[in-house]
Amino acid sequence: MTGMTTAALSGRKILLIVGGGIAAYKALVLTRLLKKAGAEVMSLLTPAGAQFVTPMSLAALTGHPVRQALFMPGDETAMGHIELSRWADLVVVAPATAGLIAKAANGLADDLASTTLLATDKRVLLAPAMNVRMWLHPAVQANMARLKSFDGFHGVAVVGPDEGEMACGEFGPGRMAEPEAILQAIEGLLAGPDGRPLAGRRAVVTAGPTFEPIDPVRGLTNRSSGKQGYAIAEALAQLGARVTLVSGPVALPSPVGVERIQVETAREMKDAVEAALPADIAVMSAAVADWRVDGVASGKIKKAPGGPPSLALIENPDILASVSAPGKRRPKLVVGFAAETTDLEVNARAKLSRKGCDWIVGNDVSDDVFGSDGNSVTLFTRDGSAESWPRQSKTEVARKLAARIADHFKA
Repeated sequence: MTGMTTAALSGRKILLIVGGGIAAYKALVLTRLLKKAGAEVMSLLTPAGAQFVTPMSLAALTGHPVRQALFMPGDETAMGHIELSRWADLVVVAPATAGLIAKAANGLADDLASTTLLATDKRVLLAPAMNVRMWLHPAVQANMARLKSFDGFHGVAVVGPDEGEMACGEFGPGRMAEPEAILQAIEGLLAGPDGRPLAGRRAVVTAGPTFEPIDPVRGLTNRSSGKQGYAIAEALAQLGARVTLVSGPVALPSPVGVERIQVETAREMKDAVEAALPADIAVMSAAVADWRVDGVASGKIKKAPGGPPSLALIENPDILASVSAPGKRRPKLVVGFAAETTDLEVNARAKLSRKGCDWIVGNDVSDDVFGSDGNSVTLFTRDGSAESWPRQSKTEVARKLAARIADHFKA
C-alpha cells in the first residue's frame, strides 16, 4: 500500500454497514484493508447480514463492539443511531441490498441501519450486491437514481456492481465490487479537496462500440474495446467528479466509483446521454456506428440463390454534435474523439469545427490501438493549439486528459 493511500485514510473514521447477502464475507476483507491503511472502523450488522457473517468476526477485526439493533437501551440512551452517524467521516454500505437501497431512497427508518443512513450528515458510499434480475428491476434503478439526485449538504456515491457469475448461477451485473475497488473508492472520497479538484462536477463519458442489428444474429459494429473510455471515466471519478458512463457492448468491469449505463445501439446511447444531462463535462469517446440498417429483419437472413442481400443504410443520430449544440443543457466542456487512419490533424481539426465541441482527442488507429492497452493521442482545442502525447498506457492517457480537464475548470 502506497504512502498516499495511507495518508488518505490514516486516522479517518469509517462506519461500515453490512447488509444481508452472500457478498457480506467481502466486508471482512474490506475491514482488514481499511485497518491496514490506518482507518478506524466501526461496524453495524443488519439482522440479514448476521446470517452470513458473525458479530464476533467483525468485532475482532474492527476492535469495537458491533451494533445490531435500534432498540438497545445502553446505546439509545445516548441516541446511538445519531452518535454513529455523526462519528464517521464516511458511511460505507457493503453489501448494499435492494432493501437497504429502497429504505435510504425513500426515507424509511425502521431499523438501526436505515435510521443511521437517514440521520447521517456525512457522505455515503454504496456497494450494491444482488441478483442480476433484482439489480435491473426498474424499482431498484429508480431508487438508485433517486439517491444520486440527493445533492444537498452531503451525497451518495456508488462503487459497482460488477458483472460476472453469481452465487445463484446467473451471470450479469449485480456482483458486489471487490474489496480493493471499494477501498480505492473510499480513498478517493476522503482524499481531500487538493486530491479531488473536480469534486461537485458532473461528467458524462461514452465508451465502446455500438451494435446495429441487421437481423437477430448479425449486426454492424466496430473493433472498439472501450478501454480508453473506461479509463477516462475512472480518472475523472478519482478527481472527484460524479461520472455517468454510457457504455456500448464491451467485456470490461465497471470503473470504480462510476455509474454505468449499458446500451447497444447509437439511438440508445443518445437517449442515455441526454438523460444524464445536465453535466459540466462530456467526453464522447465511444466509437458510434455512423449508419444502421433501414429495416431490421425479424428472422435470420438465409443464403439464397440470388446472392447476398442488399442492405439499405441510413444515418444514425450524431451524438457529439447534439451534445455540443448551444443550449441550457450543453456541458461547459465537450470533448470529442477522432479515430483516424490517415491525415490525423486535418481530419481531427475538421471534426472539431464541424461538430461544435470544445476539444478533440485525435488518435491514429491504423496500428495496434483497438483492443490494446496503449495509445498515442493529440489534443486539439478551439484556440488552435495541439498537444501531442507519446504512446503510453490508456490509463496514463486518461489521467492526463482528466488533469487537463481539471486545469481547465481551475482557470
